[in-house]
Amino acid sequence: MIAALLLVIYLSFISLGLPDSILGTAWPAMQAEWNLPLDGAGGISLFIVGGTIVSSFLSGYFIKRIGTGKIVLLSCLLTGLSLLGFSFAPSYIWLVILGVPLGLGGGTVDAALNNYVALHFKSHHMNWLHSFWGVGATIGPLIMGIALTSSLSWRGGYRTISIIQLSLAFILAVSLPLWKKHQSTSGKTPEKSTEKHKIIDGDAFKIKGVKYALAVFLFYCAIELSVGLWGSSFLIGTKGISADTAAYWISVYYASITVGRFISGFVSFKLSNKTLIRIGAVVTFAGTILMLIPLKENLAILPFITLGLGLSPIFPAMIHETPQRFGAEKSQAIIGYEMAFAYIGSAAMPPLFGVLFNNTTISILPLMLMLCALLMILCSEKINRAISSK
Repeated sequence: MIAALLLVIYLSFISLGLPDSILGTAWPAMQAEWNLPLDGAGGISLFIVGGTIVSSFLSGYFIKRIGTGKIVLLSCLLTGLSLLGFSFAPSYIWLVILGVPLGLGGGTVDAALNNYVALHFKSHHMNWLHSFWGVGATIGPLIMGIALTSSLSWRGGYRTISIIQLSLAFILAVSLPLWKKHQSTSGKTPEKSTEKHKIIDGDAFKIKGVKYALAVFLFYCAIELSVGLWGSSFLIGTKGISADTAAYWISVYYASITVGRFISGFVSFKLSNKTLIRIGAVVTFAGTILMLIPLKENLAILPFITLGLGLSPIFPAMIHETPQRFGAEKSQAIIGYEMAFAYIGSAAMPPLFGVLFNNTTISILPLMLMLCALLMILCSEKINRAISSK
């Protein structure tokens, strides 16, 4: 039964990753079709992430009343239908409108799954499960890249991914009884509401170290999403690489995150979450330095591989460490806020970067990523000091 539930959660993480990486890959073709400015992708991203932020903040409320299994199913169904809508969008404004339900479908399920795994499973499972997010995030640009080089266009890419998403929703619907059975046998029911949990929901910001943890998620996602959203445009604009090749290389970036998380799962048997976070942050910073070096065209992919490997352990290790740092009874509320701030970073920074690039040059992308990496390292160390002084 546990193996079957883990398989369902693996599929759920693939479902989470599929929509996250395709906008940046498809954007050059969308931009050309409707003659839009470069920073137009930031507008769509802003509404997607805005919906995700709202649902993340409300995640504790919905999880207590609906349950993790049903939240996952409804999210997958909503995102699948939204992606299908993208494929038929007659104009840019429809992409913006459809971005809201796409975002709403992601926030609550992200918080729900992450807290469920943090409470019920070991650190290596968290890393391996997040590597399956990377599987989805890697498959997305590959599908879109194939669509861009065929008669399907970006619309066919979105349609194909929506079909995959809706197929996963069917599997999740069939597997709903597994969640209830697992919770009844494990004795852990994080969805159940208690007075203590209600108090924590309102006071999460006051807990020592939480503010720094929220900042780490903000800067982490600013880096991860900015590379995914603007990486193709950076490669095309600074290296003269074709759109389909750039799409493939962004897929390799997400593949690096996937492989890195798979490796981190084994490494976590020997190293603590805190050590994995430190190593990942340093490697991420190294990746931003490599982006500044004028590498030859065939070597320009190296910074993206380095960034992917560096980013890979940070998110799952931060999530899995949350119950240990702040207490299991507080984790659902805090992880909901962590997801919200992760998406605030996703919503605020990439569009802001887009406006900046539109008025300067996209070649300054590495400098923006370097600044975020430095702030992420600083806040991560602040958490360690705050926890050790308790």
